[in-house]
Amino acid sequence: MGRKRLITDSFQVVKKRKRRSKERKECQIPTHDTAQAESSLQDAAQPDQVELLKHFDLSWEYGPCTGITRWQRWERAELLGLHPPVTVRELLLKYSKDPLVIHSVWYEYSL
Repeated sequence: MGRKRLITDSFQVVKKRKRRSKERKECQIPTHDTAQAESSLQDAAQPDQVELLKHFDLSWEYGPCTGITRWQRWERAELLGLHPPVTVRELLLKYSKDPLVIHSVWYEYSL
């Protein structure tokens, strides 16, 4: 009898890189004035809008969402005639610089 097979025998072990975002945030000194801070708050999507986008990510009727942005997925679904929600398109155009809107739920996970 051989040794017991492990899942790592079939799949490669992937180690995540350590993030040093806390160190970077501590080193940065805020240079925004109040007008810029207020405008950036207006440019951010509301929590209910982000939830709508997450629902779009988790809906498999528009195809897979890993490895592409929400806008790319919306366009692909439109080209394939899957009729993605127009409200998602409007949010993507309105908040085109907000990373919470641009990237899908699975963005931070490696493929």
